[in-house]
Amino acid sequence: MKLIQALFTAPLAVILTISAAFAQTAPTLEEKPAANAAPAKHASEEQSAKININTYPVQTLYLHNVRQSNDAYEIATALRNFLPPDDRTYLVPNQNAIVLRVSPEDVALAQKVINDLDRPKKNYRLTFTVTELDGSKLIGTQHFNLIAISGQDTVLKQGSKIPIVTGTNAVGTTPAGAQTQFTYLDVGMNFDATLTEMGNNAMLKSSVEQSSVAPEKSDIAGVQEPIVRQSSLKGESLLTPGKPLVLGSMDIPGSTSHLQIEVLMDTLP
Repeated sequence: MKLIQALFTAPLAVILTISAAFAQTAPTLEEKPAANAAPAKHASEEQSAKININTYPVQTLYLHNVRQSNDAYEIATALRNFLPPDDRTYLVPNQNAIVLRVSPEDVALAQKVINDLDRPKKNYRLTFTVTELDGSKLIGTQHFNLIAISGQDTVLKQGSKIPIVTGTNAVGTTPAGAQTQFTYLDVGMNFDATLTEMGNNAMLKSSVEQSSVAPEKSDIAGVQEPIVRQSSLKGESLLTPGKPLVLGSMDIPGSTSHLQIEVLMDTLP
């Protein structure tokens, strides 16, 4: 009887042990999110939740060193590119001012951009040296000085004005009553220079013209008109302060001579 009871007890113990092992090793199921949990906000929804731009105060920043309207427009364009697209900026050219409606953080950014771009313009002295040569023989040398500011066109003219008849109006029936109209042509040396700062150097866009009156004259409808001879030299050159640069040379019409053009740039205090 004890033997039979032992045989029935052993299988039961094994079954209980296996059940306990399965209970300990069974994987736990992940918790499901609650049905009423709020979904995460997208970036677009967060942006729409920002403060309305109209709640920011209007502020005005002034430009102190611009001398041309184009300079002010370039600074205003750069400012719009740096600021967020929702910010509002308005350029007032006749006041050299930029009106802003932006956040306080963007006001500081706008002020930094303006401080970096609205810098005082440097003044330069350009000395053009015109040397007249006949072959290798030196005939004469002239120096022409002008003051240039970066980004602005500077013109220097030296010479004479030659009258040219443009028309005649008859007044009455006698030749003495005729009225003659004239225009005047500049003859001599003309210099046109535009400097653009490039770090410690500057890019020079220049035009040098030399004109003179020929000894002979042309006869147009019975009127003796002067013949004007002209040579010109145009181009762009990179200048370094204190270092002269030969721009080129040009022949003088009606002669065997030619002009050599040299320029020297100095930075003024």
